[in-house]
Amino acid sequence: MVVGCGFGGLTAAKALAKLPVQLTLIDRRNHHLFQPLLYQVATAGLSPADIAMPIRAVFRGRRNVRVLLGEVTGIDTSSRTVQMGDHRVTYDILVVATGARHAYFGHDEWEPFAPGLKQIEDALDIRRRILMALERAEASDDAEERRRLLTFAIVGAGPTGVELAGAIAELAKVALAMDFRSIDPREARVLLIEAGERVLPAFPPSVSDCAHAALTALGVEVMTRTAVTGCSADGVSIAARFIPAATVLWAAGVMASRASVWLNAAHDRAGRVHVQVDLTLPDHPEIFVIGDTASVAGADGRPLPGLAPVAKQQGAYVASAVRARLGGGTIGPFVYRNLGSLATIGRGRAVADFGWLRLHGSIAWLLWGLVHIAFLIGFRNRIVVLLDWLWSYVTFKRGARLITGPTGGATPDSPSL
Repeated sequence: MVVGCGFGGLTAAKALAKLPVQLTLIDRRNHHLFQPLLYQVATAGLSPADIAMPIRAVFRGRRNVRVLLGEVTGIDTSSRTVQMGDHRVTYDILVVATGARHAYFGHDEWEPFAPGLKQIEDALDIRRRILMALERAEASDDAEERRRLLTFAIVGAGPTGVELAGAIAELAKVALAMDFRSIDPREARVLLIEAGERVLPAFPPSVSDCAHAALTALGVEVMTRTAVTGCSADGVSIAARFIPAATVLWAAGVMASRASVWLNAAHDRAGRVHVQVDLTLPDHPEIFVIGDTASVAGADGRPLPGLAPVAKQQGAYVASAVRARLGGGTIGPFVYRNLGSLATIGRGRAVADFGWLRLHGSIAWLLWGLVHIAFLIGFRNRIVVLLDWLWSYVTFKRGARLITGPTGGATPDSPSL
């Protein structure tokens, strides 16, 4: 049984489905989401269907695979059952790959004012907030209120924060520059706030410097060594300073799912389950924990980052371990092979770190695009995303600028049409 169909869970499931086993997949959503491109949905670059694939479609031809839509509420390791509300499902081998959620470092009250980006619903909400801020600014006669509405603050300068900041800057200053009459979107202020020393702290300093320079060239105000002390509907607080901002986005941290509670397992501060070198739970060789849910030490002794390549390699390892068990054998401990890291910073700008080779600029951007298209699930999605990107590159336009969900009154005194 595999619980969670993110990168790790789906990789494990696709490999396990080829073995002589009966496989059950459980996920609270009916689709696999390509999270690295979720920020493009949030900034009107892509539509949700372009980066998601129904789980049942992935396993359509596999008669030994059963897909269940539901939310896990507990795991009983003694009876080897997974609980979904009032329904229990038994397992012989369990793979827990339930991912992570937003973490506000003890300030969960900030979440309504500073949404994070993990699911399609988050991306659509952020897209609505960004576009509605521009619409409200167009309808406002108050100069101070316009400045607040045209200020976008992103908290956290990891890959998600950097990509969001670059995409919002491009959206406002390029794609929408000529679409309004009362405001000039090019006057939008985009802030990237990072408590640490530099942007992209997981990258080498030289790569971080390139990213910082690229963000500055786009007009993003990068604020490092700056900790946020408060978030509200009116803006963000930084120590004794308050910055009015209508749109505040959270990209500063994550917390693992409740798997450690379900399993009654030891975990780190981020809720990630401590596993053995073969990714199994101590005293439970039948339970594997992978991806953002697991705390696994890398070659340097530090926990591996919550990245798609890590989860995919762990999923492949689990499938190999199960295959070996079916043959009466075992395999060695899991070893992560770092194939490099990439982050994009708007049109024609990206950074890449392969250890032995570091790239930035247009070459890194082209490589970033090729890698992401290659890893998308489904031929249709690859073609659609490629065509969307080509169209956007040639025309400087974004094609997914729909405002969905409650608008909250964009134009207070809107006349009837």
